Amino acid sequence: MTTKTTHGRTSTTRYRTSGWLAFAGTVALVIGAFNVIDGLVALFKDGYYLVNENQIMVFDYTAWGWIWLIIGIIQIGVGAAIMAGQMWARVLGVIFAFVVAIGHLAFLVAFPLWSVLTISLCVLLIYALTAPPPGSRAD
Repeated sequence: MTTKTTHGRTSTTRYRTSGWLAFAGTVALVIGAFNVIDGLVALFKDGYYLVNENQIMVFDYTAWGWIWLIIGIIQIGVGAAIMAGQMWARVLGVIFAFVVAIGHLAFLVAFPLWSVLTISLCVLLIYALTAPPPGSRAD
């Protein structure tokens, strides 16, 4: 809640709470956790995925492991900030959801079910972050 004075009168502005933003923060935390798990598995258990390293698009498993681990940690922080009602986190949440969905398209050959699930959650996250009314908060 904020208070401002205009021409001698004090007005109080109340932010509307949004279940969508609380949901979006939770989904961002889940996607971040999924990406951390992806990263750790790619770094420490090479034989887990369905294809050889030379069949995965763009990078080898070690590079993918570090990419997913770093993005996952950032997404967990963004998810917490979304739940705290930070507008910058909503913007970063949409950007990271888009990047992760595209990244999982490249990773689709390695682990199809996990990638399809993560892409679906990213689409849901983008909707949840863009659907709430302006000025709404997750608390």
